[in-house]
Amino acid sequence: MAIGIGVKSDPVEYRYSYEWLFELMRRQGVTLLQLGSFFELYDLPEEYFAELRSLAHTYGIRIKSVFTAHRELGGFFTGNIRLEQVARKNFETLIRAASVLGADFVGSNPGAVYRDRPEEKSRGLERYAAHMKELSHLAKELGLKGLTVEPMSCLAEPPSTPEEVRSLMTLLGDYHAKHQESTVPFYLCGDVSHGVMDRDFKLVHGNLELFELGIPWMCEFHFKNTDAVFGSTFGFGPEERKQGIVKVEEVVAIARRNATAWPVQDVVGYLEIGGPKIGRDYSDHLLEKQLTESLSHIQSVLAMEDSAEY
Repeated sequence: MAIGIGVKSDPVEYRYSYEWLFELMRRQGVTLLQLGSFFELYDLPEEYFAELRSLAHTYGIRIKSVFTAHRELGGFFTGNIRLEQVARKNFETLIRAASVLGADFVGSNPGAVYRDRPEEKSRGLERYAAHMKELSHLAKELGLKGLTVEPMSCLAEPPSTPEEVRSLMTLLGDYHAKHQESTVPFYLCGDVSHGVMDRDFKLVHGNLELFELGIPWMCEFHFKNTDAVFGSTFGFGPEERKQGIVKVEEVVAIARRNATAWPVQDVVGYLEIGGPKIGRDYSDHLLEKQLTESLSHIQSVLAMEDSAEY
């Protein structure tokens, strides 16, 4: 298996143009993009995405994946039919956009149960799975290679435990196995910074534990740093590495140790950081430094690992 490096586009939203990001990626030798969703996406004509695909191509960039950025497809867990219908409609729009962009994968985190209505969690998962089964037919029709699910960091956002991951992915996998000709597979979009800490700051499941557990279903993942309680997220610059708990070397070692378990040959880790405070003259200009430092560090680790194999 090979590990590619990409960037998720979230930090440029309402801050820098795609041309700016594509040029930064080209300088950095990074060619794969995961397009993060934005509010206007769900109302744009298909021509917009065709133009964006063409623009990316001029910089040597491929938009390989599309993924939500704002938890905006969580209506399946609310118990409100109107919110559920909007989530379904918008998920279909996201799939159509991904198809025009030429992406392989499209996905989201399933959603969140209201903290004051925990009894909706199991029913929400059932509703989510039912919609995903139907959506997998549309994704197949439009030429995608898979729908993705992101395990999260709290019990209100399933799947977050090993039991929930196994149960959901087995359920969806069984459906695809019975309808292989008309559906796409279901994969995980993992995140190396997602662990579960309970309300009393007791560790329930570690981030690397959950990352490794998800590998048999994982086609892509997010490179992201975090603190000891999974409370804040940031990148891999020199100062960030001092305060963060995610070591890229450990992530790569786990990925390589499980090389035969991955369901795809070419795995992509997308740098997913929010960047500095948005909308401030003293912070917006720092985004370039944060992206390049993080990408350079990941690239250097991968280069060392690759050279060590020979």
